[in-house]
Amino acid sequence: MAINLAKFLILFFTISICNAVTNPSPISDSHRSAALQLFDGSSSSLEEACDALRVFEILALENKPDVSITTCRKVVENLGSSSSLKDLFYALKVNGILKCKVDKGVFQDIASRLKAAVNDASTLVDIYYTIGSLVLIKDQAPDIDVLLADADGTFHSIKALSQSDGRWRYSSDNPESSTYAAGLALEALAGVISLASSEIDQSRVNTVKSDIFKLFDSIQKYDDGTFYFDEKFGGGREHQGSLSTSSSVVRGITSFAAVTSGKIDLPGDKILGLAKYFLGIGLPGSAKDFFNQIESLALLESKRVPVPLVLSLPATVYSLSKKDQLKVTVNTVLGSAAPPLTVKLVRAFHADAKHSAVIEGKELQYDQSSGLHVMGFPDNVDVGTYVFVFETALHDSGSENDYAIGGQIHVPIYVTGIVKVSNAEIAVLGSDLGSDETQKTLDLAGTDVVSLSANHLQKLRFSFQLITPHGHTFKPRQALLKLKHETKYEHIFVVRNTGKKFEIILDFLGLVDKFYYLSGRYDFELTVGDAVMENSFLRPLGHLELDLPEAPEKAAHLPPLPVDPYSRYGPKAEIAHLFRTPEKRPPQNLSLTFLIVTLLPFIGFLVGLLRLGVNFKNFPSSALPAAYAILFQLGTAAVLLLYVLFWLKLDLFTTLKALGFLGAFLMFVGHRTLSHLASTSAKLKSA
Repeated sequence: MAINLAKFLILFFTISICNAVTNPSPISDSHRSAALQLFDGSSSSLEEACDALRVFEILALENKPDVSITTCRKVVENLGSSSSLKDLFYALKVNGILKCKVDKGVFQDIASRLKAAVNDASTLVDIYYTIGSLVLIKDQAPDIDVLLADADGTFHSIKALSQSDGRWRYSSDNPESSTYAAGLALEALAGVISLASSEIDQSRVNTVKSDIFKLFDSIQKYDDGTFYFDEKFGGGREHQGSLSTSSSVVRGITSFAAVTSGKIDLPGDKILGLAKYFLGIGLPGSAKDFFNQIESLALLESKRVPVPLVLSLPATVYSLSKKDQLKVTVNTVLGSAAPPLTVKLVRAFHADAKHSAVIEGKELQYDQSSGLHVMGFPDNVDVGTYVFVFETALHDSGSENDYAIGGQIHVPIYVTGIVKVSNAEIAVLGSDLGSDETQKTLDLAGTDVVSLSANHLQKLRFSFQLITPHGHTFKPRQALLKLKHETKYEHIFVVRNTGKKFEIILDFLGLVDKFYYLSGRYDFELTVGDAVMENSFLRPLGHLELDLPEAPEKAAHLPPLPVDPYSRYGPKAEIAHLFRTPEKRPPQNLSLTFLIVTLLPFIGFLVGLLRLGVNFKNFPSSALPAAYAILFQLGTAAVLLLYVLFWLKLDLFTTLKALGFLGAFLMFVGHRTLSHLASTSAKLKSA
């Protein structure tokens, strides 16, 4: 039981540390491994194939599955037929990655069909796929004329679906607005600008930029500085989650920023918050969510908007006993190196004393070989839980608009060490606490145990001290004293902190009811544990012979012992079977005599046949009736044989089952035989 409790404490403290770390890290090898598992080459549609190829391209995977032959075959089939706008769009996207062999005439036919469809498109989704396909043809076949004759009109028709809060409608017939649709609209408007034969009116472009700022005003936020877009559209369409909605907005904004002059001055803290949102997801379980995560991070790093720089720590647990150094790394979201910058520890404070800083204004040193910013822990940082506040500053002040570094970043830090356990004393006191009747010292770092005795008029006092590596009093999360009776009943007490030491006094006179008046031997053990205490322990202290008075009549009865949940998996008790004594059987000679008597009727039957003579004159002479007659005789013999087997070995149910089949067989062949004999007799009488 003690081992299980120790394992539980270790697991609890480990989980408490892991759950507190919320600062996300850039894309790592775990994402690349997950990509190979989610996208295994078995894509059922061109959309899934496009997502897989795009992820492989962003993550630069080498051992990716080769799907170019089968996928290109699907691409050629979709481009050469009258596919839907969505299938055509994804076929062109896949072709842009794989560079399949597509005739120039195919592109020409598709472009003509799409240019005619632009004016007929009635929904935002149709416009999105149509404009997007034309942009893809422009990139893959520059000689094809894909420019829009009325780009201003198309731009206006898309802009007419916008709302005052920066969101868009899917169609003019639907009054509901959608954040996800805003991303589609921005991407479509970017395509119209790139397909325009003449420059779009700058005032219209500025109006769209204003819509983007309004869209960012409605962005959602978590307390840790994470930002995301959420879908509020409820008009019957498929609901989009916050991941797909945020990804749609990022695609739209970056696409629009790539085709317009001048930068869109988006707030850097919100761009960084979006990056933290995508990174904080971890490893999504579905392929589509994984694609949205990876592509959004790649677009945020494409320099169309301020590139977010992520500050992360390789570890948040540092050991004083191992003289660990604080290590900080700053990278882009995909793990690329950051520009030259300075990482500053603005302040560090204990988690329980936020207004008392232990470190202030400390600049971390940059290690060129490892690419890490490092710092040693000063002497005033002792064992405990801290919050470190970091701040980054670019060396080149002119590039501040190119990167999103955010403000101050709070990171929980756990400083562990070996805590010294000293001055452990255990004593049995008199009822007036005037003097120690029995006092013993304990070395809790060793294996010493004590043996004590007491009665209900005495008290037990136990105390010890915990000292940190820097000489301060340490207060662990748990300090428990457990007394366990020889009948397996346990009592657990919390050892309180009384200032410079931990102490508990057990008054047995007030505990007789809690102990159910059980005298005898009590084993006691001490548990001291904390997440930052490297030498947390659970050790036995010894035993106590306790003499308690007899239980009065109205005393509480002993409750049943709790059942160990793991006991049902152990070996079961052996079951001893007691069989009934066999009844007394008759003598063997009597049994044999009875057998002979039962056979006498059969012997008489055989003798009668011999005396009367066997008559075969009515036995059928024709082949088929003769066969039925023989089968009838054999069936009768089989029934007799079945009776013998039932007597020797068969049970009743098996016998009845076989008798049922034999009875049906005898009825059939017997009926045939008797029918033949009856017809023969009738012919003889008529003759």
